[in-house]
Amino acid sequence: MTQKINSKSTKVQIMEAYEELQEEKATLEAKLKQLEKTQTKTLTTPQPQETPKTQAENKPMKTPIYVDNNIILIIENLEKLQTNFGSAVSNLSEQLITEASSLEDLQDIFTEELEQLNELHDLETVEDDTLDTLIQSYEASSKTFQEELNQQKNTLEKQVEELQKAWVKEKETHQIETQERDQNHLKTKQRDEEEYQYNLQLERNLDQETYEQQKKALYQELADIKSSQEKQWKEREESIAKREKDYQEVKLKADNLEQELDSKIKQAKEQGKGIGIYQAKIKADLRNKEIEGEKQNYQLRIAALEQTLNNQEVRIQSLTQQLEASLKQVQDLAVKAIEGTSNRSSFEAMKEIALEQAKNQQKGK
Repeated sequence: MTQKINSKSTKVQIMEAYEELQEEKATLEAKLKQLEKTQTKTLTTPQPQETPKTQAENKPMKTPIYVDNNIILIIENLEKLQTNFGSAVSNLSEQLITEASSLEDLQDIFTEELEQLNELHDLETVEDDTLDTLIQSYEASSKTFQEELNQQKNTLEKQVEELQKAWVKEKETHQIETQERDQNHLKTKQRDEEEYQYNLQLERNLDQETYEQQKKALYQELADIKSSQEKQWKEREESIAKREKDYQEVKLKADNLEQELDSKIKQAKEQGKGIGIYQAKIKADLRNKEIEGEKQNYQLRIAALEQTLNNQEVRIQSLTQQLEASLKQVQDLAVKAIEGTSNRSSFEAMKEIALEQAKNQQKGK
């Protein structure tokens, strides 16, 4: 039976299938020729004359019918074979074309590889043992290279070990030098600190008396400033109290005017009759207008006094805050002076600041 061919079939399988098809074709052709000869021989053989006995029997011949059936079967087989053979030949042609293309590609690749080998190894001729020779040469070169690499690695490890030892030694030396430097720096710092404290204490002892006098004078000036401020505030408070008293008197007069107006109107109503009532009404209207005008005047004065009182209260609060800030600054400066700033310039600066603030407060009034 003919093998089936596909795209994965090898060249040997394709050739075997082709040979099997050729054999089947030759076998069928031989059978066909044999049948044709048999048919021709049967047709050309003379028929014996019928005797009365055979005619009497009148039996049909079976051989020609059997031969015709075989011929028809053979023809059908040949047609099927022709169809299968054409398909197989077509597939075989496609496979051969594919194999030929693959073979050309392999030849091109082989040629390129061969050229690369020639370029790499300067090969003029390629023999059967060329590849083995190249492999042996590569192994020898690889061994030599590995030995050189191991030697370089050992040398490098020795150098690294020496560098590590040198680094450890240098680190120890650096630590020792750092400790010595820190100790020397600490000693120098302590000596400078002791010298500074000694000089500072000496200066404080020498300037203590002068500082006490300056501090006393400063506190006296501060007390005078505070006394002056308190006196001014007292005067302002008295002025404000007087204005409040005037405001109360004006307000009382306004209330009395309203009561007087009501009383006059009531009196005019009781006494006035006829013309007298009319005249009293006119007088009452005039008096009412006068009282209304005086009332508006008093209300305006009351509003002005209230605004003045509010302004004075705001001013008092501002002055109080300024005085507290001035006292705090003076106290801070005094504390700083006590702690170490004992020279004349510091005292004069503190004094000027206190006087300047006092002047600013007086100008703000």
